[in-house]
Amino acid sequence: MWAALAPLTVSACLAFSACFELLEWAAAEIGGHGADAFLATHGDVWDTQWDMFCALIGAVLSLLLLSRVHDRHMAALRARTAEHS
Repeated sequence: MWAALAPLTVSACLAFSACFELLEWAAAEIGGHGADAFLATHGDVWDTQWDMFCALIGAVLSLLLLSRVHDRHMAALRARTAEHS
């Protein structure tokens, strides 16, 4: 089941990351010169791309490492609710 939702999950994480980067960009436009210190880019022109890359890696690793644990917990929850019905 999770394999069908994996691309949607990764896409949602990347979309959230992109929205956050747009908010940072808007803050930089509004803030002017002080925005670089606020955003802590330290002059890295690839900061936005690195942030989104880290979001991608985090989403994929989370899916790969935690999907089975999630499925086990959901199965246990379903079994517990079936007992009480």
